[in-house]
Amino acid sequence: MSIATLNDIFFAAVERNLDRMMLYHENGKWQPISSHEFGRRVARIAHALRESGIRQGDRVAILSENRPEWSMADMASLLLGVVTVPLYTTLTAEQTGFALRDAGCRAIFVSSDAQLHKIVSFLPQTQLERIFVMDALAFVGDLVPFASRCATLGQIILPENASHDCLGPELEARARAIGPDDLATIVYTSGTTGTSKGAMLTHGNIASNISYSLQGFEIHPGEISLSFLPLCHITARHVDFSMIYHGVTLAYCAFMDRLPASLLEVRPTVFVAVPRVYEKIYAQAEQKAKGFPKRAIFDWALKVGERCKPEILAGKTPTSFSWKLANKLVFSKIRQGVGGRVSTFISGGAPLGRELAEWYATVGIRIHEGYGLTETSPVIGVNTPINHRIGTVGKILPNIEVRIAEDGEILVRGPSVFKGYWNRPEETKAALENGWFKTGDIGQVDANGYLSVTDRKKELIKTSGGKFIAPQPLENALKLNAYVGVAAIIGDKRKFAAVVVSPNFTRLEDWARENGIAFSSRAELVAHPKVQALYDEVVQDVNQNLARFEKLKRVIVVADEFSAENGILTPTLKLRRRVLEERYRKQIDDLYAQAEIATVP
Repeated sequence: MSIATLNDIFFAAVERNLDRMMLYHENGKWQPISSHEFGRRVARIAHALRESGIRQGDRVAILSENRPEWSMADMASLLLGVVTVPLYTTLTAEQTGFALRDAGCRAIFVSSDAQLHKIVSFLPQTQLERIFVMDALAFVGDLVPFASRCATLGQIILPENASHDCLGPELEARARAIGPDDLATIVYTSGTTGTSKGAMLTHGNIASNISYSLQGFEIHPGEISLSFLPLCHITARHVDFSMIYHGVTLAYCAFMDRLPASLLEVRPTVFVAVPRVYEKIYAQAEQKAKGFPKRAIFDWALKVGERCKPEILAGKTPTSFSWKLANKLVFSKIRQGVGGRVSTFISGGAPLGRELAEWYATVGIRIHEGYGLTETSPVIGVNTPINHRIGTVGKILPNIEVRIAEDGEILVRGPSVFKGYWNRPEETKAALENGWFKTGDIGQVDANGYLSVTDRKKELIKTSGGKFIAPQPLENALKLNAYVGVAAIIGDKRKFAAVVVSPNFTRLEDWARENGIAFSSRAELVAHPKVQALYDEVVQDVNQNLARFEKLKRVIVVADEFSAENGILTPTLKLRRRVLEERYRKQIDDLYAQAEIATVP
C-alpha cells in the first residue's frame, strides 16, 4: 500500500477488517475495538462535527490522555479537512488557553471532567463554540451556563441511528478529495528554548514520513503496540498512525503509572519509548540486582553479554552455553518486565546516549534509535534491523536530504519538512532557508551514511575560557548512575562546568537508611555531608573519561524531583535548561562565588 494523505490510513484500516484493531482498559479488562466499530464511531463523530458547522480548514483541538477516542476524534476531523490541534493534558489553563486562542480553535474534544473544567475556566476568552466530552458527564453547577455548547461522545456514538454508521457518499468524497498539501495539524512545540510555537504539518508531510520510517522493520498485522507516549507529541502520533497503517493492534495506556502493569497484561511485540523510559527500566534492573548473590550473578551475566554484544548488534541470537544460562537467569527477567514478547525496540524523542544503548545490547536488547523533530513529521533518520550502527541515529530516510552546515548544524530538506509556524512569519523565515530546515542540532554524517547528533546548537556551553562543552553526552553518562534522577550541566560563560543533580530519591533514601543517615525531609537529606560526598564520587567517575576542559568541578544536589509538573522538564521529559538555571540561580551563583574565593591566594 502507498499513502498520500492521512485519510488513506483510515480507509486502509477499515478495509483490513481486524477483530482487534484497538484495545482499551476498562473495569479491569482489556476490551477490543474492531476495524468495523472504529470506522462506525469515526463516521458518527465526523457527522457530528459537520452538523456543528465545522468546515474544512477550521481548527479543532484535542485535550485528552491516550485512548481510542483520541484517535477517533483526530481521524474524524482529518476526514473533513479540519486541522487538529493536539494539546498536552499537563498544560496549565493559561498555556492551554494560549494555544486555543493562537490557533483560533472553534471546537475541542476533552477527555474528562477535570479537563472540561480547565476549559470552562477561560472559555469566554476563546473562540470555542463546541465542546465534545469523551467521558459520560452530568452538567451541573458552574457548567450550566455552558451546557448548550457541550455534548458527550456517548450521545454521538451510542444512539441507534444507522444513517450515520458510515461516512456516506458526500463525506467520503470530501475525505478522498483532501490532498497532500492540505494542512492536517498544528503541533505546538514543547518549548525547551522559548515560547511554544505551532508547527504546521500537512497531510503529505506526515504521510510521506510514514511511508519510509519503518522500511526494513518486520511490522505486520497480529503484532501489538502499547500507546502510552502522549499523542499530542508528534513522535507518538506518528507511531500510532504507522501502527494503524500496518495493521498492528494498538493498546491504549492512558496514564504512565499504569505502564508497568499494562506491559505485563498486553505483552506487546513492538515497544516504542523515549529515553527516559529506557533509563527507568535500566534503573529498576540495577535495583533488583542489589545484594549478594544476586549482584554477583548479575555482574557475571553482564560480562557474558559484553562478549556476545557484537552478535546482538548484528541482529543475531548468541548460541553459547554461557549466553543461554545468562539469558535464563538474568536477561529474560529484564525482558519480562516489558511483557516478554517484544521483538522490536525503538527509541526516539531525545538522545538515548551510547552508554545506555551499550548496556541494553549487553543484556540482549538491540534498541533502534531514531531522530527527528516536530517540524520534520518527525523522522529524519533511524536505525533498522538491516542498517544498524550503535551510537548513531541510523541512516537518513531515502526521501530526505541532509547536509551539515559549516557550524555543524544539521539541515534537512524533503517532503516531510513542515510549512512553517502558525502566525509566526518571522520565525518561519528564520527556520527555513531555500527549503532547508535548520534543526538547531549539531551532528555529522559518516562515510557510510549514518547520522550522529551530538547536541543542541543553542545548548552548547561556552566557558569563559572559550571552550565548547556539549552537555547532553555528559548528562546521559551521569543518568546511568542509579542515584541520579536527572542531571543538568551548567557553566555557560563561567570558568568551569558544573552539574545540578535531582536525585533518584527512592534509591538515595534506601542508601541513607542503610548508612545510618537520619533525615526528616529531602532538603535535610541532600544537605548531609555523606550525601554530598556520594554525588562527588558519582561526578568523579564520569570525569575520568572527560577532557580536562570538560571536567565537572562542582555538583549541586537539589531537593526537588524534576518533572513536567514543576516546569523543569517538557511534557516529553526534555530538560528546560533556562527554567532550571533561573529556578536555582542563587545556588548556582553561590557555587561559582565560593569557587572564586577558594582560588584567591
